Amino acid sequence: MTEQPCVRNCCLDPADVCLGCGRSLPEITGWREVNEQEKQQILQRAQQRLQQMADSQLRRRAANRPE
Repeated sequence: MTEQPCVRNCCLDPADVCLGCGRSLPEITGWREVNEQEKQQILQRAQQRLQQMADSQLRRRAANRPE
C-alpha cells in the first residue's frame, strides 16, 4: 500500500497545490478513493511539481542577485 505523502506542511499556492507535498487539492482530498496505480501517478506528478517549484524559486533568487 502506498503511504500518503503528506509532510504536515500544508499550505496551498494560488493554483491549489500544496507547497509541502506537491499534490493538488483534488489529489489530496481524493487520496483515499484512488487505486494504487493512480496513487503512483499522483506521486509522480507531485514530485514534478515540487521540482518545478524549486527550480522556479532558484531562478527568482538568481534574477534578484546583484552583480
